[in-house]
Formats: sequence, structure tokens, C-alpha cells
Amino acid sequence: MSLRWRILSVLVFVIILTVAWNLAASYYVTQRQLDAFVSELSQREASELARQLSRAYTAAKGWHSVDAALSASGYLYEDDTEHTEGAEGSADAEGDEGFHIDRLRVVIVDLAGRSIRDNFAELEAGEMTRALTGQRREILDLGTGQSVGFVYLDVDQNFLETESISFLGELLLSSSASGLFILIVALLLATSLSRRITAPISALTKAAQAIARREDTTLLPVMSIDELGQMSAAFNHMTKALQRQRDLRKGLISDVSHELNTPLTVIQLEAKGLLDGLQAPDRAARHIVEEVNMLRNLVNDLTWLGETDSGEFTLKLETCDIGTLLTSEVERWGAQADARDTSLSLAPLPQLPALRLDAGRIGQALGNLIHNALQHTDQGQVIVSAALDDGESVQISVEDDGAGIDPADLPHVFHRFYRAVESDSPGRGLGLDIARTIIEAHGGSIAVHSDGLGCGTTVRFQLPVDKNSDRSSV
Repeated sequence: MSLRWRILSVLVFVIILTVAWNLAASYYVTQRQLDAFVSELSQREASELARQLSRAYTAAKGWHSVDAALSASGYLYEDDTEHTEGAEGSADAEGDEGFHIDRLRVVIVDLAGRSIRDNFAELEAGEMTRALTGQRREILDLGTGQSVGFVYLDVDQNFLETESISFLGELLLSSSASGLFILIVALLLATSLSRRITAPISALTKAAQAIARREDTTLLPVMSIDELGQMSAAFNHMTKALQRQRDLRKGLISDVSHELNTPLTVIQLEAKGLLDGLQAPDRAARHIVEEVNMLRNLVNDLTWLGETDSGEFTLKLETCDIGTLLTSEVERWGAQADARDTSLSLAPLPQLPALRLDAGRIGQALGNLIHNALQHTDQGQVIVSAALDDGESVQISVEDDGAGIDPADLPHVFHRFYRAVESDSPGRGLGLDIARTIIEAHGGSIAVHSDGLGCGTTVRFQLPVDKNSDRSSV
């Protein structure tokens, strides 16, 4: 079963259960309240009838005027004209309540339990009565205050049956009609809601399948700002990032092919020159070593890329003198700086604490920054410096006065494989991404600043100070 139908089924079940529960609860509560009302009303009717019969008995000094009292109260239903007229008159007089028309049975008995009057004529006068139901009230001789008998109202429980059951039946019918209307409206809303929930999911599924098949996919429409809209927006962001990575990877393949082909061509030419005796051995060897080093750097970058993507990137932390590490890296890149007629120097260092870090990885990150600076600086200068920042971290800077960075490119310089459109650098767009990953893995941060093209670039990164390490002078 599809998600849409499952959602719709659950909503329909909840709606039906809610409507049924409300109907049952309304019926039960109304029945309880109506029973209480009917019971209270019948009690009042019984008490009022007992008072009228007591007055009639006292006035007649006996049971002679019982029929008149019943007729006046509306409880006499005999078919003879006299009593019928009296009953109709009583009904007209008390028709505002509208209950006596339901023919309630009234039985009057004396103290010995013999029937005095049964308005349904089921008991003969003087007949002994058995246990009677209904409201029982005492009839008094008001002159003496003595009890002379009892009256039983609604002996056959007609009052409760006719009034309560009829009213509850109408209530159930009207409530069922309302419940059916609510159910139809709720079903329409549930259908619309389920479609609204599943439509973005279906679109997301189709788009994901298109991506899996490496087909071009359009962005999902973001129709709301709720969780579904956020899901579509997040998928669109992922799609853009994935497409960008695909484009960058295509570029990487092209760049790697080019960078492999260039040193291999040089090595081939130098080796052929040696074979033909056209190249001096020492010069050819030097050129071959340089090209091999370039190939090794490329392999190292690709190895790092595989490690980070597979989650195998690890650090080997140890206490390290940061000043020694900076000096070593500046010396290592000195030859390349001289080849580009660029000044590479290390600014005087203040007293710096020893840091706990992976010296090889930090050297790799710093080397990438120096290499980038030299690549974009001809006949200029590159300065490496370090300073203690509020005793919490060591800030290291690589500053050059070279080509600079366009402000539009600054937000993307740390993206993997990214290179500015105007750039003619042979780099692979991995240097800054590698440096950032290494520095952030040490708990540090990195930032790039440039005032624009031709204004030089400054890269600063911070490494946290190990509070447990001793300070060392440099």
C-alpha cells in the first residue's frame, strides 16, 4: 500500500472513531441528563397530584371526587363523554407541558392496599393490588392530618419511555446526520492533506531516481515554509551541490590528465635526450627529479582526497615546537621561491608555546599555503609570521603581494576543486581545502583575506594552545 493510502486510511480511521465516540458520548450524557430531568419532573407531578387528591378527599370526606381530581390533573382517559370532556378540558388547560397526552397510568389505593381508582381500568375497585412501580405519594386527610391512602403515578413507566426514547431517537438521528456531514468534510480534507504530504515526496523520489541514473534533474518547487518545504529546499541545495561536485570532478579528471601528461612528457623528452646524447646527465636528472616530485605531490593530494572521503583521515598528535616547524617549511620552499625570483621569509617570532599537533599534517597544510602564495606571486615577496592570540591560540599568517583574489571568488576558495575562472594557475583547487580540513581537525580555524585582484592575499589560521604543555621560547 502506498504512503498516501496509508496516511488516508489512518486519517479516515481516526475521523470515524472520533465521530462515533462523540455520538456515543453525546447520547450517553444526554440520556443521563434527560433521565434525571424526567425523574425530577415526574416526582413533581406525583407530589402535585397527591396534594390535589388530598384536597379532593378532604372536601368530599371520602373518595367520591377522585375522578374529578384526576380529570382536573389531566390523568383521566376514559372514553365516556363526561370524563372525556373533562380530560380534554384539562388537556387544554395544561397543554403547555404536553406530557399527559402520553396516557400515564395512575392507581390510587387505600391503606390496606385495595384499589380505589385505576385510570386504565385494569384494577377493579376494591381489588387488592400487588407491588406497583412508578412514583408513590401519600394521600392525606387535611382535616385530621392522617394518611388515607397512596397514589402511584406512571405505573407502567410510559412517561420515561415515550418522552425519553422519542427525544433520544431524534437526537441520535440529528447527531448522525451531523456526524455524516462532518465525516464527508473531514474525508475531503484528509484526501487533500494526504495528497499535499505525498506529492512532494513523490517528486523527491522521482528526482532522486533521476540523479541515481545520472540524468539531469530539475529543482523541486518549494510551495511552503513548513517541513515539506524545508525538505524540498534541502534537496534542491543538495542537488546544486552534487551537480557542482560532478562538474568539478569532470574538471578534476581533465586537470589530472593534463598534469600527468605534462611531467610524463618532460620525463620522456629528458630521457630521450640522454639516449641521443643531446642533454647533459646532471641537468636531465634534475629535471626528471623535479617532475617526479610533481607527480608525487599529485598522488599525495589524490590520496588525501580518498582518505577524507572514506573517513580514514586521522591525526598523530604530539607536542611540537611550532617555531621549528615554521622555519623548516620556509626553508623547504626556499628553492621554489628563488626559481620564481620571489622573496620568501619568516618574520621574527615571539615566544610561543609548544602545541600538541600532527607535525606532518600541519606541515602539509602550511606547505599548501606557501605553495599557493608562490604560485600567484612573481618577483614579489611572501612573508610567514606567527603570534600568540590572547594566550588561547597561536595565529599563523602567510601573506603575499601577488595577484590577489576577486571578491566574487572569496566565498568559494575553500571549495574542493574550485579555481577562479580568470585563473591560469596549474593548481588542482585542493590546496586550501586540504589546509582547512587539517586545521579544523586540530580544533582551529582558517580565513582568507584579499582586497581584490592585484592587491595580494593573506591567509591566517589559528591553532589552539594545549593548556597542559610547557611554554617554549623560540
